[in-house]
Formats: sequence, structure tokens, C-alpha cells
Amino acid sequence: MREKEFVFCEVAEERLGRENILIVDDDLEMLKIFRFYLQDKYNVSVVNSGEAAIELLADYIPDVVLLDYLMPECNGTEVFQYMKEHDRTKNIPVIFLTGVTDEDTIRECLSYRPVDYIVKPIAKRALQSKLDMFFKTY
Repeated sequence: MREKEFVFCEVAEERLGRENILIVDDDLEMLKIFRFYLQDKYNVSVVNSGEAAIELLADYIPDVVLLDYLMPECNGTEVFQYMKEHDRTKNIPVIFLTGVTDEDTIRECLSYRPVDYIVKPIAKRALQSKLDMFFKTY
């Protein structure tokens, strides 16, 4: 019998006037770093698996999802496809996160037509600037 994987899910307390961001990444350290980078300006919710993201999206509609492209079991592309197939989630913008920088992976990532992608790791100021620009233009 296979052990159940530990699921980490933390939904931000909603503070009015702030955009809601859902970050999905199987790397707990990356989740903590991204949350730390963004929590002063945004409502940041985090989950560490694609399955947990799909479950959370049944009740929670963020303004944008930062979605790890490569995860075990249910990867980012599966979550992305699920979101696009359901009326409740199909209009939520997705920004893929990836630690892989080769051209083929980036091209494949962009073939799904996310609004953008972010290469990990990323500096705090660069991440904040990217999201500030996203929210100004989207």
C-alpha cells in the first residue's frame, strides 16, 4: 500500500483591496520563499500539489495562479488543462513556474498559452515587478 503524500495547503486571510494569488509548487521551500516575497502586497495562498490545487479551486477563485510546470503525479499542465475545461476556473490567468531553462522546455511550457512564465529561482524584486506589471495590464 502506497503512503499518502503530505499535502501542504495554506489559504490566505483575505484582506480587502489586495489581489489574490494561488501558488502551486511541490517544493515547500519555494512556496515559503514566494509567499514571503509577496505577502506584504498580496493575499497569497499556497499548495504543494496539483491535486490539492484542483481541490482548492472548487471553492477558491484567485486573481492569478502561479503554477509549477513540472510536479510529480499531477503536473502543472494537467492542472492548467483542468482549469481551462471548467467554467468556474477557465478565465483564471496562469503563470507557469519552471526551474528548467532549456529552450525546448520553455517552448513546450508556452505552447499551453499561459499568460506568462517565470524561471525559478527569481529575485524578490523581479517577482514583485513581474506581478505588478501583470496586474496593471491584465
